Amino acid sequence: MEPDLSPLDAFLAEAGVDGFLIDAAGDDSDQFYLSGFDAPDPFHTLYDGDVHLLVSSLEYGRAKSESRAVTVDRHVDYDMPALVEEHGRLEGGRRVLAAFLDDRDVESIAVPARFPLATADGLREQGIEVRTPEAPPIGRGGTNVIGEIRASKTDAEIGHVRAAQKANEAAMKAAEDLLRAATVDDGVLRHEGGPLTSERVQEEIEVTLLRHGCALDETIVACGADAADPHDRGSGPLAADEPIIVDIFPRDKATKYHADMTRTFLKGEPSDDIRRWYDLTAEAKRAALDAVEPGATGAAVHDAVCDVYEDAGEPTLRSDETTETGFIHNTGHGVGLDVHEQPLVGPGGEELEPGHVITIEPGLYDPAVGGVRIEDIVVVTEGGYENLTDYPERLVV
Repeated sequence: MEPDLSPLDAFLAEAGVDGFLIDAAGDDSDQFYLSGFDAPDPFHTLYDGDVHLLVSSLEYGRAKSESRAVTVDRHVDYDMPALVEEHGRLEGGRRVLAAFLDDRDVESIAVPARFPLATADGLREQGIEVRTPEAPPIGRGGTNVIGEIRASKTDAEIGHVRAAQKANEAAMKAAEDLLRAATVDDGVLRHEGGPLTSERVQEEIEVTLLRHGCALDETIVACGADAADPHDRGSGPLAADEPIIVDIFPRDKATKYHADMTRTFLKGEPSDDIRRWYDLTAEAKRAALDAVEPGATGAAVHDAVCDVYEDAGEPTLRSDETTETGFIHNTGHGVGLDVHEQPLVGPGGEELEPGHVITIEPGLYDPAVGGVRIEDIVVVTEGGYENLTDYPERLVV
Protein backbone atom coordinates (compact mmCIF):
# COMPACT_ATOMS: atom_id res chain seq x y z
CA MET A 1 0.00 0.00 0.00
CA GLU A 2 1.42 3.34 -1.08
CA PRO A 3 -0.16 6.23 0.84
CA ASP A 4 -0.99 9.53 -0.79
CA LEU A 5 1.46 11.89 0.85
CA SER A 6 0.56 14.98 -1.18
CA PRO A 7 -1.01 16.59 1.92
CA LEU A 8 2.36 16.20 3.64
CA ASP A 9 4.05 17.90 0.68
CA ALA A 10 1.57 20.77 1.00
CA PHE A 11 2.22 20.99 4.73
CA LEU A 12 5.99 21.18 4.27
CA ALA A 13 5.57 23.95 1.70
CA GLU A 14 3.18 25.87 3.97
CA ALA A 15 5.42 25.41 7.00
CA GLY A 16 8.50 26.47 5.07
CA VAL A 17 10.60 23.52 6.28
CA ASP A 18 12.78 21.06 4.41
CA GLY A 19 11.39 17.83 5.85
CA PHE A 20 9.30 15.93 8.36
CA LEU A 21 11.07 13.69 10.87
CA ILE A 22 9.77 10.85 13.05
CA ASP A 23 11.81 9.30 15.87
CA ALA A 24 9.88 6.24 17.06
CA ALA A 25 9.66 2.47 16.89
CA GLY A 26 7.45 0.68 14.39
CA ASP A 27 4.63 0.28 16.89
CA ASP A 28 4.02 4.01 16.50
CA SER A 29 1.30 4.11 13.85
CA ASP A 30 2.52 7.32 12.21
CA GLN A 31 6.01 5.83 11.96
CA PHE A 32 4.73 2.59 10.44
CA TYR A 33 2.44 4.43 8.02
CA LEU A 34 5.13 6.77 6.73
CA SER A 35 8.03 4.31 6.62
CA GLY A 36 6.23 1.08 5.82
CA PHE A 37 8.61 -0.54 8.28
CA ASP A 38 8.14 -2.18 11.66
CA ALA A 39 11.03 -2.47 14.10
CA PRO A 40 10.92 -2.95 17.88
CA ASP A 41 13.46 -0.21 18.59
CA PRO A 42 13.23 3.47 17.62
CA PHE A 43 14.55 4.52 14.22
CA HIS A 44 14.36 7.68 12.16
CA THR A 45 12.20 8.39 9.12
CA LEU A 46 12.72 11.56 7.13
CA TYR A 47 10.25 12.73 4.50
CA ASP A 48 11.46 15.45 2.14
CA GLY A 49 9.33 14.49 -0.85
CA ASP A 50 10.76 10.98 -0.56
CA VAL A 51 11.07 8.62 2.39
CA HIS A 52 14.54 8.06 3.89
CA LEU A 53 15.40 5.78 6.82
CA LEU A 54 18.22 5.82 9.34
CA VAL A 55 18.40 2.48 11.17
CA SER A 56 20.76 0.26 13.11
CA SER A 57 22.86 -2.34 11.32
CA LEU A 58 20.59 -4.98 12.87
CA GLU A 59 17.58 -3.68 10.95
CA TYR A 60 19.38 -2.60 7.77
CA GLY A 61 18.61 -5.66 5.65
CA ARG A 62 14.94 -5.80 6.57
CA ALA A 63 14.54 -2.06 6.13
CA LYS A 64 15.90 -2.25 2.59
CA SER A 65 13.57 -5.09 1.62
CA GLU A 66 10.41 -4.23 3.59
CA SER A 67 10.18 -0.45 3.88
CA ARG A 68 8.93 2.01 1.27
CA ALA A 69 12.05 4.15 1.68
CA VAL A 70 13.96 5.47 -1.32
CA THR A 71 17.16 5.34 0.73
CA VAL A 72 18.16 3.41 3.85
CA ASP A 73 21.26 4.35 5.84
CA ARG A 74 22.90 2.79 8.89
CA HIS A 75 24.27 4.58 11.91
CA VAL A 76 27.69 3.15 11.08
CA ASP A 77 27.60 4.94 7.71
CA TYR A 78 28.05 8.17 9.68
CA ASP A 79 30.91 6.91 11.88
CA MET A 80 28.70 6.34 14.91
CA PRO A 81 31.25 4.19 16.82
CA ALA A 82 33.86 6.95 16.64
CA LEU A 83 31.36 9.69 17.49
CA VAL A 84 30.05 7.72 20.47
CA GLU A 85 33.57 7.09 21.71
CA GLU A 86 34.39 10.79 21.45
CA HIS A 87 31.11 12.35 22.62
CA GLY A 88 29.16 9.64 24.43
CA ARG A 89 26.16 7.69 23.18
CA LEU A 90 23.56 10.45 23.42
CA GLU A 91 25.62 13.22 21.84
CA GLY A 92 27.12 10.83 19.30
CA GLY A 93 23.67 9.72 18.20
CA ARG A 94 22.59 13.33 17.78
CA ARG A 95 25.57 14.06 15.57
CA VAL A 96 24.82 11.01 13.43
CA LEU A 97 21.24 12.15 12.91
CA ALA A 98 22.38 15.68 12.09
CA ALA A 99 24.82 14.30 9.50
CA PHE A 100 22.04 12.15 8.02
CA LEU A 101 19.91 15.28 7.60
CA ASP A 102 22.82 17.32 6.28
CA ASP A 103 23.42 14.71 3.58
CA ARG A 104 19.97 15.60 2.24
CA ASP A 105 20.37 19.36 2.62
CA VAL A 106 17.79 19.42 5.39
CA GLU A 107 18.28 22.44 7.64
CA SER A 108 14.76 22.65 9.09
CA ILE A 109 12.25 20.00 10.05
CA ALA A 110 8.74 19.65 11.39
CA VAL A 111 8.10 16.91 13.90
CA PRO A 112 5.03 15.23 15.44
CA ALA A 113 3.50 16.70 18.57
CA ARG A 114 4.85 13.75 20.57
CA PHE A 115 8.53 13.89 19.64
CA PRO A 116 11.48 13.06 21.93
CA LEU A 117 12.67 16.23 23.63
CA ALA A 118 16.27 15.02 23.77
CA THR A 119 16.30 14.47 20.00
CA ALA A 120 14.81 17.90 19.33
CA ASP A 121 17.24 19.67 21.68
CA GLY A 122 20.18 17.78 20.24
CA LEU A 123 19.28 18.67 16.66
CA ARG A 124 18.87 22.33 17.60
CA GLU A 125 22.34 22.26 19.15
CA GLN A 126 23.59 20.96 15.80
CA GLY A 127 22.00 23.88 13.98
CA ILE A 128 18.86 22.16 12.76
CA GLU A 129 15.63 24.15 13.10
CA VAL A 130 12.95 21.96 14.71
CA ARG A 131 9.31 23.03 14.64
CA THR A 132 6.38 21.47 16.43
CA PRO A 133 2.98 21.14 14.70
CA GLU A 134 1.68 24.20 16.51
CA ALA A 135 4.08 26.45 14.60
CA PRO A 136 2.59 26.81 12.04
CA PRO A 137 -0.73 24.96 12.36
CA ILE A 138 -1.19 21.79 10.36
CA GLY A 139 -4.11 21.39 7.98
CA ARG A 140 -7.55 21.43 9.51
CA GLY A 141 -6.85 19.97 12.92
CA GLY A 142 -3.60 21.71 13.78
CA THR A 143 -2.23 18.70 15.66
CA ASN A 144 -1.14 15.77 13.51
CA VAL A 145 -0.60 15.92 9.77
CA ILE A 146 0.13 12.18 9.43
CA GLY A 147 -2.97 11.40 11.48
CA GLU A 148 -5.05 13.51 9.12
CA ILE A 149 -3.65 11.65 6.12
CA ARG A 150 -4.27 8.30 7.81
CA ALA A 151 -7.89 9.23 8.51
CA SER A 152 -8.88 8.83 4.84
CA LYS A 153 -8.48 5.15 4.04
CA THR A 154 -7.65 3.64 0.67
CA ASP A 155 -9.65 0.71 -0.68
CA ALA A 156 -6.84 -1.57 0.47
CA GLU A 157 -6.98 -0.18 4.00
CA ILE A 158 -10.75 -0.54 4.11
CA GLY A 159 -10.23 -4.15 3.07
CA HIS A 160 -7.86 -4.62 6.01
CA VAL A 161 -10.45 -3.22 8.44
CA ARG A 162 -13.13 -5.39 6.85
CA ALA A 163 -11.01 -8.50 7.37
CA ALA A 164 -10.34 -7.59 11.01
CA GLN A 165 -14.06 -7.08 11.51
CA LYS A 166 -14.77 -10.58 10.19
CA ALA A 167 -12.48 -11.95 12.87
CA ASN A 168 -14.15 -9.66 15.39
CA GLU A 169 -17.57 -11.09 14.57
CA ALA A 170 -16.30 -14.63 15.00
CA ALA A 171 -15.00 -13.67 18.44
CA MET A 172 -18.27 -11.96 19.35
CA LYS A 173 -20.18 -15.10 18.36
CA ALA A 174 -17.88 -17.20 20.56
CA ALA A 175 -18.63 -14.88 23.49
CA GLU A 176 -22.35 -14.92 22.87
CA ASP A 177 -22.40 -18.71 22.49
CA LEU A 178 -20.62 -19.05 25.82
CA LEU A 179 -23.16 -16.80 27.52
CA ARG A 180 -26.04 -18.65 25.89
CA ALA A 181 -24.71 -22.03 27.02
CA ALA A 182 -24.36 -20.89 30.61
CA THR A 183 -26.86 -21.94 33.27
CA VAL A 184 -28.12 -19.79 36.11
CA ASP A 185 -27.64 -20.73 39.72
CA ASP A 186 -28.63 -18.34 42.49
CA GLY A 187 -28.34 -15.35 40.16
CA VAL A 188 -24.87 -16.26 38.84
CA LEU A 189 -24.00 -17.62 35.40
CA ARG A 190 -22.28 -21.00 35.53
CA HIS A 191 -20.36 -22.97 32.93
CA GLU A 192 -18.60 -26.35 33.15
CA GLY A 193 -19.17 -26.66 36.87
CA GLY A 194 -18.05 -23.21 37.97
CA PRO A 195 -19.01 -19.57 37.78
CA LEU A 196 -18.73 -18.03 34.32
CA THR A 197 -16.44 -15.03 34.74
CA SER A 198 -15.53 -12.03 32.64
CA GLU A 199 -12.02 -13.46 32.43
CA ARG A 200 -13.29 -16.76 30.99
CA VAL A 201 -15.27 -14.98 28.27
CA GLN A 202 -12.30 -12.72 27.52
CA GLU A 203 -10.14 -15.82 27.12
CA GLU A 204 -12.62 -17.30 24.63
CA ILE A 205 -12.57 -14.06 22.66
CA GLU A 206 -8.78 -13.90 22.57
CA VAL A 207 -8.35 -17.54 21.52
CA THR A 208 -10.89 -17.11 18.74
CA LEU A 209 -9.14 -14.00 17.48
CA LEU A 210 -5.79 -15.77 17.39
CA ARG A 211 -7.32 -18.49 15.25
CA HIS A 212 -8.41 -15.79 12.81
CA GLY A 213 -5.04 -14.06 12.63
CA CYS A 214 -5.88 -11.26 15.06
CA ALA A 215 -4.93 -10.37 18.59
CA LEU A 216 -5.62 -7.80 21.28
CA ASP A 217 -4.05 -7.01 24.62
CA GLU A 218 -7.35 -6.73 26.43
CA THR A 219 -11.08 -6.61 25.78
CA ILE A 220 -14.17 -5.56 27.67
CA VAL A 221 -16.62 -8.04 29.20
CA ALA A 222 -18.27 -5.94 31.88
CA CYS A 223 -21.39 -6.78 33.87
CA GLY A 224 -23.56 -4.83 36.27
CA ALA A 225 -21.88 -1.87 37.96
CA ASP A 226 -18.67 -2.58 36.02
CA ALA A 227 -20.58 -1.90 32.80
CA ALA A 228 -21.54 1.56 34.08
CA ASP A 229 -17.93 2.65 33.42
CA PRO A 230 -17.46 2.65 29.61
CA HIS A 231 -13.82 1.52 29.80
CA ASP A 232 -14.00 -0.87 32.75
CA ARG A 233 -12.64 -4.19 31.43
CA GLY A 234 -14.86 -6.20 33.76
CA SER A 235 -13.88 -8.93 36.21
CA GLY A 236 -15.31 -11.75 38.26
CA PRO A 237 -18.51 -13.81 37.97
CA LEU A 238 -21.19 -12.68 35.54
CA ALA A 239 -24.70 -12.18 36.89
CA ALA A 240 -28.07 -13.15 35.48
CA ASP A 241 -30.65 -10.47 34.66
CA GLU A 242 -27.94 -7.81 34.29
CA PRO A 243 -26.56 -6.32 31.06
CA ILE A 244 -23.13 -7.55 29.95
CA ILE A 245 -21.22 -5.21 27.65
CA VAL A 246 -18.85 -7.03 25.28
CA ASP A 247 -16.54 -4.62 23.43
CA ILE A 248 -13.93 -6.19 21.13
CA PHE A 249 -11.29 -4.18 19.24
CA PRO A 250 -8.84 -6.61 17.60
CA ARG A 251 -5.77 -5.87 15.52
CA ASP A 252 -4.95 -7.98 12.49
CA LYS A 253 -1.47 -9.41 13.10
CA ALA A 254 -0.48 -9.22 9.42
CA THR A 255 -1.84 -5.83 8.36
CA LYS A 256 -1.90 -4.13 11.80
CA TYR A 257 -5.35 -2.67 11.12
CA HIS A 258 -8.06 -2.73 13.78
CA ALA A 259 -11.78 -3.32 13.95
CA ASP A 260 -14.16 -2.36 16.76
CA MET A 261 -17.61 -3.59 17.79
CA THR A 262 -19.75 -3.69 20.92
CA ARG A 263 -22.83 -5.68 21.79
CA THR A 264 -24.77 -5.84 25.04
CA PHE A 265 -26.15 -9.21 26.15
CA LEU A 266 -28.29 -10.34 29.05
CA LYS A 267 -28.91 -13.85 30.33
CA GLY A 268 -32.29 -13.99 32.06
CA GLU A 269 -35.00 -11.37 32.21
CA PRO A 270 -34.24 -7.70 31.61
CA SER A 271 -35.85 -5.10 33.80
CA ASP A 272 -38.11 -2.50 32.22
CA ASP A 273 -35.29 0.07 32.58
CA ILE A 274 -32.75 -2.12 30.83
CA ARG A 275 -35.14 -2.98 28.00
CA ARG A 276 -35.99 0.70 27.54
CA TRP A 277 -32.31 1.65 27.58
CA TYR A 278 -31.50 -1.00 24.99
CA ASP A 279 -34.28 0.03 22.61
CA LEU A 280 -33.38 3.69 23.08
CA THR A 281 -29.72 3.02 22.33
CA ALA A 282 -30.62 1.08 19.19
CA GLU A 283 -32.74 4.08 18.13
CA ALA A 284 -29.85 6.45 18.86
CA LYS A 285 -27.52 4.34 16.73
CA ARG A 286 -29.97 4.42 13.82
CA ALA A 287 -30.27 8.20 14.15
CA ALA A 288 -26.50 8.59 14.07
CA LEU A 289 -26.17 6.36 11.02
CA ASP A 290 -28.87 8.36 9.25
CA ALA A 291 -26.71 11.45 9.78
CA VAL A 292 -23.51 9.94 8.35
CA GLU A 293 -22.62 11.26 4.91
CA PRO A 294 -19.80 13.22 3.30
CA GLY A 295 -19.85 16.81 4.44
CA ALA A 296 -21.71 16.07 7.65
CA THR A 297 -19.64 16.82 10.71
CA GLY A 298 -18.74 14.40 13.45
CA ALA A 299 -20.37 16.92 15.79
CA ALA A 300 -23.68 16.70 13.89
CA VAL A 301 -23.66 12.91 14.07
CA HIS A 302 -23.05 13.15 17.81
CA ASP A 303 -25.88 15.65 18.15
CA ALA A 304 -28.27 13.17 16.52
CA VAL A 305 -27.54 10.71 19.33
CA CYS A 306 -27.92 13.38 22.02
CA ASP A 307 -31.28 14.41 20.52
CA VAL A 308 -32.66 10.89 20.90
CA TYR A 309 -31.47 10.49 24.48
CA GLU A 310 -32.45 13.96 25.64
CA ASP A 311 -35.91 13.70 24.05
CA ALA A 312 -36.38 10.54 26.13
CA GLY A 313 -35.35 12.36 29.31
CA GLU A 314 -31.86 10.83 29.60
CA PRO A 315 -28.91 13.06 30.57
CA THR A 316 -26.02 13.62 28.17
CA LEU A 317 -22.80 15.57 28.47
CA ARG A 318 -24.33 18.03 26.01
CA SER A 319 -27.24 18.75 28.32
CA ASP A 320 -25.18 18.57 31.52
CA GLU A 321 -21.41 18.58 31.21
CA THR A 322 -21.04 17.39 34.82
CA THR A 323 -23.33 14.36 34.57
CA GLU A 324 -21.85 11.03 35.61
CA THR A 325 -24.78 8.98 34.31
CA GLY A 326 -26.55 8.72 30.98
CA PHE A 327 -24.65 9.26 27.72
CA ILE A 328 -21.16 10.17 28.95
CA HIS A 329 -18.83 9.77 25.97
CA ASN A 330 -18.45 10.65 22.32
CA THR A 331 -20.50 8.89 19.67
CA GLY A 332 -17.46 7.48 17.92
CA HIS A 333 -13.95 7.76 16.56
CA GLY A 334 -11.81 6.80 13.62
CA VAL A 335 -10.37 3.28 13.38
CA GLY A 336 -7.32 2.11 11.44
CA LEU A 337 -3.75 1.42 12.52
CA ASP A 338 -4.91 2.74 15.90
CA VAL A 339 -8.18 1.70 17.45
CA HIS A 340 -8.76 5.37 18.35
CA GLU A 341 -7.69 7.82 15.69
CA GLN A 342 -9.06 10.63 13.56
CA PRO A 343 -11.76 11.67 12.77
CA LEU A 344 -13.67 12.51 15.93
CA VAL A 345 -17.39 11.76 16.08
CA GLY A 346 -18.26 14.04 18.95
CA PRO A 347 -18.25 17.70 19.98
CA GLY A 348 -15.89 19.59 17.69
CA GLY A 349 -15.78 16.75 15.17
CA GLU A 350 -15.10 18.11 11.70
CA GLU A 351 -16.45 17.17 8.27
CA LEU A 352 -16.60 13.51 7.35
CA GLU A 353 -15.06 12.48 4.04
CA PRO A 354 -15.28 9.37 1.84
CA GLY A 355 -12.78 6.85 3.18
CA HIS A 356 -13.21 7.77 6.81
CA VAL A 357 -13.73 4.63 8.89
CA ILE A 358 -15.62 5.46 12.08
CA THR A 359 -17.47 3.83 14.93
CA ILE A 360 -21.01 4.64 15.97
CA GLU A 361 -21.38 3.62 19.62
CA PRO A 362 -24.09 5.29 21.70
CA GLY A 363 -24.62 4.05 25.25
CA LEU A 364 -26.24 4.72 28.60
CA TYR A 365 -24.66 4.17 32.00
CA ASP A 366 -25.69 4.25 35.65
CA PRO A 367 -24.15 2.15 38.46
CA ALA A 368 -27.66 1.49 39.79
CA VAL A 369 -28.71 -0.11 36.50
CA GLY A 370 -25.49 -1.07 34.69
CA GLY A 371 -24.63 -0.10 31.15
CA VAL A 372 -25.86 -0.59 27.60
CA ARG A 373 -23.77 0.11 24.49
CA ILE A 374 -24.21 -0.92 20.85
CA GLU A 375 -21.39 -0.22 18.39
CA ASP A 376 -20.98 -0.67 14.65
CA ILE A 377 -18.04 0.27 12.44
CA VAL A 378 -18.79 1.99 9.13
CA VAL A 379 -16.94 3.59 6.23
CA VAL A 380 -18.09 6.92 4.83
CA THR A 381 -18.79 6.64 1.09
CA GLU A 382 -19.62 9.11 -1.69
CA GLY A 383 -23.32 8.38 -1.19
CA GLY A 384 -23.47 8.00 2.59
CA TYR A 385 -21.90 5.07 4.38
CA GLU A 386 -21.30 1.32 4.25
CA ASN A 387 -21.75 -0.61 7.46
CA LEU A 388 -18.86 -3.05 7.84
CA THR A 389 -20.68 -4.72 10.73
CA ASP A 390 -22.81 -7.76 9.99
CA TYR A 391 -23.51 -8.93 13.52
CA PRO A 392 -27.07 -8.97 14.83
CA GLU A 393 -28.30 -6.91 17.76
CA ARG A 394 -30.12 -8.90 20.44
CA LEU A 395 -30.24 -8.26 24.12
CA VAL A 396 -31.46 -11.53 25.61
CA VAL A 397 -29.38 -14.64 24.87
